[in-house]
Amino acid sequence: MSQAFYRVWRPAQWDEVVGQDHVVQTLKNAIATDRVAHAYLFAGPKGTGKTTSARLLAKAVNCLDPDKTNQPCNVCENCLAVNQGRFMDLIEIDAASNTSVDDVRELRDKINFAPSQGKFKVYIVDEVHMLSTSAFNALLKTLEEPPSHVIFILCTTEIHKIPATVLSRCQRHEFRRIPVPTIIDKLTVLTKKEKIKIEPDALSLIARQATGSMRDAISLVDQLSSMTGKVTLKTAQEVLGTATSQSVVELVDAILSEESGTGLEIIHRALDSGTDPRQYARQVVDYLRNLLVVKLQAGQDLQLTPEEREKMNQQTAGIEINHLVAVVNAFSEASTDLKANWHPGLGLELALAASLYPPEPVIQVNDQVESAHQPPARAKPETQTSDTAAPSGIQGKNEETVVETIDTEPAFVPGTPLTLELAQSQWDRVKRNVGAKNRMAAALLNSGKLVQASGDTIVFNFTSELLRERIMEEKTNKLVNFMLNKVYGRDINMICTVGDQKVNLNSKQGKSETDLIEFARINLNGELLGDNLPSAGKDE
Repeated sequence: MSQAFYRVWRPAQWDEVVGQDHVVQTLKNAIATDRVAHAYLFAGPKGTGKTTSARLLAKAVNCLDPDKTNQPCNVCENCLAVNQGRFMDLIEIDAASNTSVDDVRELRDKINFAPSQGKFKVYIVDEVHMLSTSAFNALLKTLEEPPSHVIFILCTTEIHKIPATVLSRCQRHEFRRIPVPTIIDKLTVLTKKEKIKIEPDALSLIARQATGSMRDAISLVDQLSSMTGKVTLKTAQEVLGTATSQSVVELVDAILSEESGTGLEIIHRALDSGTDPRQYARQVVDYLRNLLVVKLQAGQDLQLTPEEREKMNQQTAGIEINHLVAVVNAFSEASTDLKANWHPGLGLELALAASLYPPEPVIQVNDQVESAHQPPARAKPETQTSDTAAPSGIQGKNEETVVETIDTEPAFVPGTPLTLELAQSQWDRVKRNVGAKNRMAAALLNSGKLVQASGDTIVFNFTSELLRERIMEEKTNKLVNFMLNKVYGRDINMICTVGDQKVNLNSKQGKSETDLIEFARINLNGELLGDNLPSAGKDE
């Protein structure tokens, strides 16, 4: 059985460890000057070389080469024994499987025995943060004053879980995520040695997907190389479940131009092609992060082609920094959203909805509220008082107040017929007032379209059933209706439709009856059974 690439290519010399020069140089100096500590703590993300460096240190301190600057030599008996996994004095412990105090007490009882083969007995405790509190306490005294022939090397990916009493007894080294160019260089050497045909763009994609983990990057190459004779970018995208970069660019364009339908279509097309929703969200965040760096005029170090840089310059010209930050936060939340487990597109759709309604600064000028992106309202704004206060239950813990001044003076003289044109003329006021109380509710309004208005009824259309369901939630619906009534100066029924659904607002029936029937049919899934229903108490 062949070994996995990450095991075959595990560094056997200090010079083969990449991306951790600050740690390697410190350990090499300690070995050369015979100042090796009794306890080390290696902390950092997965796949960055913690366990590998621990094994190299164990091999170096037991190397038989008289030249300490050449340790480990990889030719002496002890070095060969470590490489072949038969060195008795290198003990690796998986703390995830040995978490109890009894396991630590057993270890503590054995460390007093002298080394069998080498000068030092080295204990590597992997995932040490998994130890229980009592196990840590049992380890403290031994960790502080171990026998002279014992060296402890603790490895962890979650250093915040290590007790301060343990941290104070160890020499601590932080391992960093490995830069993408460094990973690409290593993979280029590996693929040439292993005679793997792979496109440079595919290597670049793999390096980015590894998120700083060399082990993950090598494992991805191993996986892809076993599938086809030549690894192309398209093959890598299909296997990794990633969308093309062009799809991400198009989605950002849709956000900047506030085209909700186009944005949803791009997301659904990406998901229908097999793209993982969280991975897609991460790609969007990665692109938006670069966009933010360019917007802050610090993008000189970004590895961009002239075409990519020109496109980003065009996009940043059409977006404010506060809006861009809000979009990054929305998609960053989608990248870790557990809702994707039961509905793959929900997190992305909510992120798109939130992104389409940027936080707008409201400025008080001559008693008028003016927005940076919208024309000023025609009516005089009033500070919210008890007469215009939102009904109880509107504000919740996840809702934030953007401004404290809202514009609620009625737009029309009572009795003025409501037409689509008149309704649309005040729609920005409705969205602005809703956004002053709940930015997500305003984002939902911004992701749909006002399509009909007649009498006291308006029809609002969404491209997604999920968005319609969100706006029909009790608190959101209550807030929207409250602002509709205030702005239009009358009780307004809002019917929400999806896609091609049509509403007949011109029935011969009375307006109020028509509105009630349509509202129940569309929003409550009601059904009109007939006019000749039996009266209460009458025999059927």
